[in-house]
Amino acid sequence: MVQLSVFLLGGLTGLFLLVPVLMAPTPASMCTPLKTINDSLSHRRRYMRHNFPINYTIKVHQREVFKLSNISRMSLHMEGLDKWVLQKLWFQVNQGVLKKIIRVLPERHPSRPYAAELERRFRDAEGVFVQSHQAEQEIPESFQHIWDHLTDEPEIVHESSWRYVSPKSLLDNFCHTMICLFSECFADPQAEQHDVDVSHCSKVRKKDEKPES
Repeated sequence: MVQLSVFLLGGLTGLFLLVPVLMAPTPASMCTPLKTINDSLSHRRRYMRHNFPINYTIKVHQREVFKLSNISRMSLHMEGLDKWVLQKLWFQVNQGVLKKIIRVLPERHPSRPYAAELERRFRDAEGVFVQSHQAEQEIPESFQHIWDHLTDEPEIVHESSWRYVSPKSLLDNFCHTMICLFSECFADPQAEQHDVDVSHCSKVRKKDEKPES
C-alpha cells in the first residue's frame, strides 16, 4: 500500500524509491563493459544532437521508448520480478534502438563511427550478461509478449505502435535505465547502499536537464 501511494504521487522520489526493491547484486564482470558504454554515452549530445538536423526523429516501436517510468510500472505491477529479467529486456530493447540509429546514418555521416563503436561495446556487454545468466531460463509470459512485439516484421506492426523520437532522446533513455538497472557498477563507494539508485539516477537526469549549448 505504501509503495502504491508513493507511485501515484508521480514525483521523482516515488519513481526512484520503487526501483531498489528489484535490485540484487550485479555480477562484477558486467561493470567494465558497462562503464565503457557509459564513457561513449557521455558524448551522445555531440554525436546524436549536434550532427543531426533540428527536430530530426527516428521511427521506433513504442516498446523501444524504454524509460525509467517503464521500470517503475513493471516493478509495481509484477510482484516478485527478478532484476535480471528487466536487464535482459534492457538489452533486447536497446539492441533494436542502436540498429535503427545506425540504419539511418549514411556511411560518411560524422556520427556513424560513434554509433558503430557504441554498438560494438553494447554487444560486448551483452555477451558478458549472457554468460553470467546462463542458469536463468524462465521468462515471464508478459515479457515474452514484449519481446515478440519487438521482433515483429515492420510491415505487420500497426501504425499506432510506432513512435518518432530523436536519436539523443533514445540514448538518454538508454543511459538512464542502464544506470538504474546496473546501479552497483555506477555507485559512489561512500554512498549508502539503499541510496545508490536514487543518487545516480537523479544525478544523470539533472545533468541532462541542463541547457545545451
